[in-house]
Amino acid sequence: MKAQGFASLVDDASIIVCCGSGGVGKTTTAAALGLEAARRGRKVVVITIDPARRLADALGLADGLGNDPRRIAVDGDGELWAMMLDATQTFDDVVREHSRSSQQAQRILDNPFYKNVASRLSGSQEYMAAEKLYALDRDERFDLVVVDTPPSREALDFLRAPRKLSNFLDHRVYRWLMAPARGGLRVLNIAAQPILRTIGRVIGADVLADAIDFFQAFEGIESGFRDRAIAVESLLRSDRTRYVVVASPRSDTIEEARFFIDELRTLTIAVSGLVVNRLQPRFGAGTSAAARRDAKAAEEAGDHQAAVLLRNIAEIRKVAEAEEKAVAPLVAAARGASVARLYLRADDVHDMAAIASLGHDLLTTTK
Repeated sequence: MKAQGFASLVDDASIIVCCGSGGVGKTTTAAALGLEAARRGRKVVVITIDPARRLADALGLADGLGNDPRRIAVDGDGELWAMMLDATQTFDDVVREHSRSSQQAQRILDNPFYKNVASRLSGSQEYMAAEKLYALDRDERFDLVVVDTPPSREALDFLRAPRKLSNFLDHRVYRWLMAPARGGLRVLNIAAQPILRTIGRVIGADVLADAIDFFQAFEGIESGFRDRAIAVESLLRSDRTRYVVVASPRSDTIEEARFFIDELRTLTIAVSGLVVNRLQPRFGAGTSAAARRDAKAAEEAGDHQAAVLLRNIAEIRKVAEAEEKAVAPLVAAARGASVARLYLRADDVHDMAAIASLGHDLLTTTK
């Protein structure tokens, strides 16, 4: 894959997924890409699936974001919207969509077992994030979805969630759990079933009764969940979906980014962009060695103030050179990806003006 730059990325992609470890500027990168795309005329929604409120903070929204897209005023012909995933509400919406009737949907939504599944089941947050992404991609209001994922390991769960769900729905354990519903077993008949009676003693008869009632209500709509899971997985692997990995020059974030890139390759997903954030500025094009030579010459010429400044520049460039050496293996691992190097800024990115400046740098510092 030939690198085409971040300008091409925001102009051509339908979905941009921003990934990286915590604290590297992933959320502000997602916001900056979204804002820049909107300023270039696109209709963009930025969604964070990280439960922290960093996206709202970055956009300067004191009252936060919710599960419905909120429009944000921007200059230009495009539109910018933002939202934060509410997994439980999204799960409810998916149940309503796939149910055969409003009565079936309400029976599921009112079921205590379902309420625990929707809020606590491992993987439900990640799968609902994928579901929401699919819905936003089909929403005619938007032509670009930018996703701010949780830290790297959780982001992998997000990418794998659709396959896990479809595998579960095809698994013999799920079919066994559905057997009472398909056989018309009534909750009152649990005591007559030795296996279920044993399970009931372990988890409690009430819990088991709720579970069986849930599966009875769920019967017939699992095919909709399965078909959607397949469609979501296809979308995540589509050429319309691009992946941007964000890192900083710290060794731990570099290793995490390399791990994530390797894991994406196992999923046959290529990285389109790499952002190396918070690099030390060099203050000129020369090397640290050249600055030290200039400092020595200034000292010998009697210009002590210039010598002090040049020695400081030499130390700064030494840090920059060490950082560049540290990130070189990461750049090599992201072969074929566009690479943007962003430097330390005087202030934190916490309002639209700062995000706009960051977006400009993203599109103009790419190699």
